[in-house]
Amino acid sequence: MLKVNPVARVDDAPGFRRMFRAGRLTVGIFFPIETFKGDEPSMRDQERLAQRAEALGYAALWVRDVPLRDPSFGDLGQVHDPWVYLGWMAAHTRTIALATGSIVLPLRHPLHVAKAAASVDQLSGGRLVLGVASGDRPVEFPAFGVDIEQRAALFREYFGVIRDVLEREYPSLDSTAGVLTGHADLVPKALGRLPMFVTGNSGQPLPWIAAHADGWVTYPRGIELQAAAAARWRGDVQAASPGAFKPFVQSLYVDLADDPDLPPKPIHLGFRAGWHFLLRFLDALRVVGVNHVILNVKYGTRPASEVLEEIGTEVLPLLSDVQGEEPAAAELEPEDVEVDDALVPPR
Repeated sequence: MLKVNPVARVDDAPGFRRMFRAGRLTVGIFFPIETFKGDEPSMRDQERLAQRAEALGYAALWVRDVPLRDPSFGDLGQVHDPWVYLGWMAAHTRTIALATGSIVLPLRHPLHVAKAAASVDQLSGGRLVLGVASGDRPVEFPAFGVDIEQRAALFREYFGVIRDVLEREYPSLDSTAGVLTGHADLVPKALGRLPMFVTGNSGQPLPWIAAHADGWVTYPRGIELQAAAAARWRGDVQAASPGAFKPFVQSLYVDLADDPDLPPKPIHLGFRAGWHFLLRFLDALRVVGVNHVILNVKYGTRPASEVLEEIGTEVLPLLSDVQGEEPAAAELEPEDVEVDDALVPPR
């Protein structure tokens, strides 16, 4: 707990193993697991739904970092502080990975982030996957006394600090956040080597992300554009670390219809469709190199419990069955699996 494991690898971490394997695709889900209008979820019954997601074979439960309410964004995430909530959910689950979509590094001291992340990782048995971002809500930066124009530089610096204090003992560091002189150590350390992912571009060029992160979390795009993004990612990863596997992850909003055969209609950052199309779409993403899809059911018209169950019983087993096979999805026309790329937020 207090020592660094010098031989630990990212792909040995239980959370990473639950979520990722080269050539395969798994599915996770964002909290809150509920459908609601506006920006205020009820947050009711989330523990039971998390346990059900684990039992059904979802790979991960995802939280977001939203410190302040900004009505113009229309989304509060899971409302509760992500570290407190991850600790709560770690105590209610046993094997499912616990992932952060976007811990906003410029708004948090990197030593606090590192300590919280290592604590959750230890308490959950190595299930944490740490996704970090530079932040995209302008109202938050003056509230925390941070110059928004410095967020990219702060992100890059704090990312390195977190790596150093988790992977070295008694490091000497001199950063914007403060100074360590080699006479104090941050504890606990992660159970193994903590997986760190970058969400969006966070103000960094993609080759930097490929060189420094263990994976990339990006946004939904149509199949052709996502195929190009995944190919660029794989190329940059191979240039930085030949032979390494660094996963490609995306989010996706889904309104699952009662009719399993309903064709897709675009919604914000996703689509409304029956589960047959959802299966074909996920399979097509696997073909082009997506390794994990994070579902968000906020805009759904059915109860989230029904959607969680139907995807878990109808889609996930079939998706697992085709892993490693030449899929029917490879024959899909691009317009059959298109998501409106105009809805993808810029980074």
